[in-house]
Amino acid sequence: MRMMTFKPAVATLVLGITVCASSAFATEQAHQRRDARDTRQDGRHDARNTKQDCRQDNQKSNSDCRQDKRESKQDARETGRDIKY
Repeated sequence: MRMMTFKPAVATLVLGITVCASSAFATEQAHQRRDARDTRQDGRHDARNTKQDCRQDNQKSNSDCRQDKRESKQDARETGRDIKY
């Protein structure tokens, strides 16, 4: 009889440890997603500035500077993916 009362206690303990471990993992994932999102948002801001600087400094057309903006945003996306995954 003693074994029967011991098994549920062990099962409860294992379940508790599993829940705590998965909670910690979820929190870490949320932190990574937040960091990646912040990186992408900063990249958008930097890309906007890049395009404005390009138009002012180089006297290029809007379409010429657009590619610089796209490249800046793509770099930020890649960095965000590296953080997240």
